[in-house]
Amino acid sequence: MSKKLPIEVVHEVRDACLCLATQRAARMLARHFDRAFAPLRLTNGQFSLMMMLNAPQAPTLGRLANALAMDRTTLTAALKSLERRGLVETRLDEKDRRARRLFLTDAGGELLAAALPIWRREHAALDAQFSHSEGQKLRKALRKLGAETHIEERTLKHERHC
Repeated sequence: MSKKLPIEVVHEVRDACLCLATQRAARMLARHFDRAFAPLRLTNGQFSLMMMLNAPQAPTLGRLANALAMDRTTLTAALKSLERRGLVETRLDEKDRRARRLFLTDAGGELLAAALPIWRREHAALDAQFSHSEGQKLRKALRKLGAETHIEERTLKHERHC
């Protein structure tokens, strides 16, 4: 028979765990934006991915994975449905034939432009739930947490190679 932890421990983790709170909030936000983007047959993850491709220089798969805090396998799977729809294409890098660069197609750019007003509307509604300073503090804290995680991942990769 397994030993159960006291309910106070469950409450401690529920109330103090940043990972749990962030995951819960992320899932709720993801569902919210998925519903908003549904008429365009677009998910929140696809919107974010395509927005990152709307840059002056097409990123490599590795850089995009890092920017989105995704592993390459998950990113590759996410890209396949966008490529099948003709929204994104992958090309070999002209200078380094081992690298692949990701491009937003014209159709992808048009869909992203159509999704932007939806994102703005939904984001404004979410922002209205916070005071200006609360929203700014939340964004700052999330960026800091994301930056620390990114540094931690680089450190772990470096340690594995040493």
